[in-house]
Amino acid sequence: MKTVDADQVSLDECVAEAQEDRVVILRDGKPVALIVGVQGLDEEQLELGSSDQFWSLIRERRRENTLSRAELEERIRLQERPHSSRSSSSE
Repeated sequence: MKTVDADQVSLDECVAEAQEDRVVILRDGKPVALIVGVQGLDEEQLELGSSDQFWSLIRERRRENTLSRAELEERIRLQERPHSSRSSSSE
């Protein structure tokens, strides 16, 4: 993260620098702004990236138990078994 003094840099310079790394703007030695480059991101990415609700949902989901692909495939295989036997017994 780069820090720059507000009186010693232009907005254009900050925007250009922010495409590589976050830029903290200082006034009287204290942080007053943070510039983050967003070049290459679309509107949806920008909205989600700054949405507290979205990140709250992500945190909740990450706390949930997960399955490996192999475990998921095994569960599906086991669920399909009873359906197969029912359809063959009704014929």
